[in-house]
Amino acid sequence: MRQIDLHKLADDARFNRFHGLVLFWCALIIVFDGYDLSVVGIALPSIMKNMGVDATHAGFMVSSALFGMMFGAIFLGTIADRIGRRWAIVICVALFSIFTAAAGLAKDPVTFGAMRFLAGLGIGGVMPNVVAHMTEYSPRKIRATLVTLMFSGYAVGGIIAAILGKSLIEAYGWQSVFFAAGLPVLLIPVILKSLPESMPFLLAKGRTEALKTIAAKLDPSYKPLASDRFAVPAEDKADSAPIKHLFSEGRGFSTVMFWIAFFMCLFMVFALSSWLTKLMATAGYSLGSALTFVLVLNVGAMAGAIIGGWLADRFHIKYVLAAMYALAAVSLTLLGYKMPTPVLFVLVGLAGASTIGTQIVANAYTGQFYPMAVRSTGLGWALGVGRSGAILAPILIGTLVGMNLPLQQNFIAIAIPAVIGMVAVLFVNHDRSASAHPAEASAERPQAAAGVSVAQGG
Repeated sequence: MRQIDLHKLADDARFNRFHGLVLFWCALIIVFDGYDLSVVGIALPSIMKNMGVDATHAGFMVSSALFGMMFGAIFLGTIADRIGRRWAIVICVALFSIFTAAAGLAKDPVTFGAMRFLAGLGIGGVMPNVVAHMTEYSPRKIRATLVTLMFSGYAVGGIIAAILGKSLIEAYGWQSVFFAAGLPVLLIPVILKSLPESMPFLLAKGRTEALKTIAAKLDPSYKPLASDRFAVPAEDKADSAPIKHLFSEGRGFSTVMFWIAFFMCLFMVFALSSWLTKLMATAGYSLGSALTFVLVLNVGAMAGAIIGGWLADRFHIKYVLAAMYALAAVSLTLLGYKMPTPVLFVLVGLAGASTIGTQIVANAYTGQFYPMAVRSTGLGWALGVGRSGAILAPILIGTLVGMNLPLQQNFIAIAIPAVIGMVAVLFVNHDRSASAHPAEASAERPQAAAGVSVAQGG
């Protein structure tokens, strides 16, 4: 009888077509998610004019989705470790596709806010699940690269929203960019068929044949036998109380530090995504030019995510992440000062790289920090608590915009959280990370490690 350690099998696998398929679907889902999240900031000036709302009330309209995201990240992130990530992901896709499209039918701020709250449940819930899924199935040597590459789809979604927004809003009105968001719901049957289920979930349900199929795809040299048994290290086993594991084995303090870091980063991300267009328009740029800044912001985000992930796989991910927070503080502060347009575009790109890109690298670090069985839970709670920063940002910055303060004061208000976030990351105890002691985790099951060696032809 062979006992196969699934954790080690996934860690030691070489990137192949199976990994590429998981990457493709997770990235595509994040593209949809990024579009749905960015579309409100793109359409906000038109919505304010159409519905006759001021900056403060518009901030509350934007934050309604963020309230939904907070609950979605916590609830759908945690429940995924119980019902399976695949079903949790498709529930999220259905929620954010249907209700973002429905927001386009709204005639008043209350209805619009209600639709965005419901869409936010899906937008917030899908993030921890796809990050946990990509982390679970990625080879350990390129894990941060693959997770950040996948999550750069968020920026691609923002770029698509900016490009479509510029033409669709002028031609068909702000509603059209929301209607376009309903199309991903058509892909749900294909997602269910193509995306593999989480391995600890299958193990807990006793679905051995499904695990054999996945093991053969992870490592083509593995030839399943009828007597094969599968296992994961003790800390990676799914159980009925995943939340307690966020605070066990010395992880409690670092969990709180992640929550603070996420709060600060999401404050910056949503302050920019909600108000950059309006701030640039107030500074004297046309709507078309202001939307171009959003495009540059998301291009910078994609570059920041990919480069940050590459650096994180080659250097210490904790210090790469702290450096990205520091870059955010500098670039955001400089955005408030008058300078030549080409320099301003460079700063906007750096701001995207060091805010949205930083959040993507933070997702990757958090996914690596927690054991496999509670990754969705750990990420869900970090994102859920962090959403309070995302909720506060549009309201606070909207209030500052309504006060007609100098441009630099608005950007300094967005930059201050970067310093706090950097300090929080530096306080994370990396020695408690699941990725810091993979050998120790596998050593708890010496038979399992030997089983992997057999399975890989050793």
